[in-house]
Amino acid sequence: MSIRGLFITVEGGEGVGKSTNLAFLESFLRDNGVDVVCTREPGGTAIGEDIRRLLLQIRQEEVCAMTELLLIFAARAQHIMEAIEPALAAGRTVLCDRFTDATYAYQCGGRRVAWDNVKQLESLVQDKLRPDVTLLLDAPTVIGMSRARVRGELDRFEQEDLDFFDRVRSSYLQQAKNDSGRYRVIDASVSLDQVQQQLLTVANEVLSFWHQRSVGS
Repeated sequence: MSIRGLFITVEGGEGVGKSTNLAFLESFLRDNGVDVVCTREPGGTAIGEDIRRLLLQIRQEEVCAMTELLLIFAARAQHIMEAIEPALAAGRTVLCDRFTDATYAYQCGGRRVAWDNVKQLESLVQDKLRPDVTLLLDAPTVIGMSRARVRGELDRFEQEDLDFFDRVRSSYLQQAKNDSGRYRVIDASVSLDQVQQQLLTVANEVLSFWHQRSVGS
């Protein structure tokens, strides 16, 4: 019987370098013999990517916060069923660009949706599935948003004001404080080389844990 894989999520606000550093982490783990599946939220499946486009598209009409929340969990349900759970069951490590912690940060923190609403959906959609390790790339809001603007045209979320993203960041940091055993907070305000040195420390922890489980099997 194969060992269940590790579920690692990478979180953070806009402009903190999630995509670049997730690719770095994926490459490092692959080079060290770990079978990795890299995915993202919202998205990760054909249906999920369709929902992602709906969520990010700039619109004239106001999008109800509950509509947004339910769409996110609809994409997540498909993602778990089609991609995440099969990979974990096969013993593969899943690296995911955002997961439910992002929903608490963006919808509860940013949109001020009630925490209990997300908690109920989390239980309904995920059952007992939770990340094993979460990397939070953290940088002051002003730095993150200035980087995001350099990338080009902003999507519907990226067009929110700084107060929105301050609330998102505060929510992330509070979650990290409340679940310090799972979270690793990475200072993403420094140079890319310095960020990746921090990531290597966590990656080596993951490798050590992975090898211990493999030997134990």
